[in-house]
Amino acid sequence: MTRSTMKFVKGMGAGMAAGMIAGAVGSSLVRSNKKSLKKKASKAMKAVGDVVDNVQYMMK
Repeated sequence: MTRSTMKFVKGMGAGMAAGMIAGAVGSSLVRSNKKSLKKKASKAMKAVGDVVDNVQYMMK
């Protein structure tokens, strides 16, 4: 149980670090070009929605 807990904690730490890096990079991109970022974010959200729909369909 301890090993699995430690693996989980390490994974969470890695995820948090990756999220912080992505946030820092994303905030610098937002400052530079807002219009194209909105367009790309919209496409990304649509793609994520499609993936979620496909996963839900596969689970039925």
